[in-house]
Amino acid sequence: MKVVELEILNQLLSGIAEEMGVVLKRSAFSPNIRERCDFSCAIFDEKGELCAQASHIPVHLGAMPETMKHLKGLFPWKEGDIAITNDPYKGGTHLPDITVVKPVFYQGKLRFFLVVRAHHADVGGKYPGSMAPTTHIEEEGVIIAPSLINEAGRLNSELWESFLKKVRNPVEREGDLKAQLASLERGERRLVELLQTHGEEKVLALIDELKNYSERAFLKLLRFSQKGKASFTDYLDDDGFSAKKIPISVEVSVSEEGVLVDFTGTSKVVKGPINAPRAVALSSVYYVFFSLLSRLGEYPINEGILRRIEVITPEGSLVNAKYPAPVSAGNVETSQRIVDALLGALAELMPEFVPAASCGSMNNIAFGNELWAYYETIGGGMGGRLGLPGLSGVHTHMTNTMNTPIEVLENIYPVRIEKYALRRGSGGLGKYPGGAGLIRTYIFLEDLEVSLLTDRRKTRPYGLFGGLPGKRGINYLIKEGARRVLPSKVALRVKKGEKISLYTPGGGGYGRANHKKENTK
Repeated sequence: MKVVELEILNQLLSGIAEEMGVVLKRSAFSPNIRERCDFSCAIFDEKGELCAQASHIPVHLGAMPETMKHLKGLFPWKEGDIAITNDPYKGGTHLPDITVVKPVFYQGKLRFFLVVRAHHADVGGKYPGSMAPTTHIEEEGVIIAPSLINEAGRLNSELWESFLKKVRNPVEREGDLKAQLASLERGERRLVELLQTHGEEKVLALIDELKNYSERAFLKLLRFSQKGKASFTDYLDDDGFSAKKIPISVEVSVSEEGVLVDFTGTSKVVKGPINAPRAVALSSVYYVFFSLLSRLGEYPINEGILRRIEVITPEGSLVNAKYPAPVSAGNVETSQRIVDALLGALAELMPEFVPAASCGSMNNIAFGNELWAYYETIGGGMGGRLGLPGLSGVHTHMTNTMNTPIEVLENIYPVRIEKYALRRGSGGLGKYPGGAGLIRTYIFLEDLEVSLLTDRRKTRPYGLFGGLPGKRGINYLIKEGARRVLPSKVALRVKKGEKISLYTPGGGGYGRANHKKENTK
């Protein structure tokens, strides 16, 4: 009976987080939040430990525990308080991801924290969209230090207005922020109803047991792994300023009691924006093990699992960047390569659980001018896995956003989509082949600034156990009928009528097949 009660509570808690997301989606102003659903919601207890989360964005969700470590003891929390931050060095991910946190009190006692993180299409900075090759964090936009945007129910209008003065579309930013606050209000109401309906003492006791249950489930997963150590090194193409490949090295140690993930040997901080805060590295590691656990069935995702995962990220390395290192692409590109590296190591210890490499890039594009900005990511190919081929044209691993409908994009912004199609033949061959990438071609109807943050344009998504790698991606600028290859990370100005076309990578193949010809491009 206790297991049934735990599952009911888990569904109630995760359902509250999902409902918060629905409120945010329906209230938001920007297509990035309203259409692409680039946001995440989670519930923490009064100790700042993860209780439940919605099925939103992995790179957001896995970083939230680190956010709570920084915020929990920072304020003398009172009813009506709401904290706000996007500081990547204090539990954040990158500057466009703005996080709001609300304490939930019941009968005068602090019982929960609600966390909502959303990617804003622009937070100021040097380039529209706040996602471009940069060399200093200040170029990427406004840094919001952990602060109370609401104190005892009263808005900090000075902080609010100061932020809105520094962004390109203050009306859209204000609308999205208000949608986040509305999401917190809905979550608070539902949590209070939960305590009133089922009893405070019982709910809190079950939450503690829910964490223990998840911890036991994770230990069960480890029984399917060989014990010992395995290592793997994968590479990012470059940092946008040097042609040098950037290594991410990981050694994973698995025992019956837990796992140790060590990034010693990974590159030092680099000049360009692919540096990642520790929160992003943690998020990537957590995602991998959450995903592997799902192979055994549906288990609650909460603090219990995190108890058994230790992560070493040397300070000053690519996976533990400090001020003033730029980090805009660390969240979106480096996170993907961390996953690839860790899965590559785990393939030696858990071969039946681990897929071949997926696309390996979020294929970020941002464009706009001094008044507005638009941002989106583009899917690619999923890696093949034991028993199944990879899916084609999907977002994989650390991203879980939706597609922006062409009709919405063209109706709001001065752009037309000339082509949006699967990139046939881009998946790696194998017994279970990798999925195909995508082709998306933009025609710009005004002179605009465009930024690309992409990867796997030099390296290829690896295959496993005899499967071949997927095709690398290609970025093109099409001007006066001529097609020119663009770097993986670039900011440029386009003229009216010019085009940019992104060919995204395919996934790697899994298992040996009779390969007639390797896809070498």
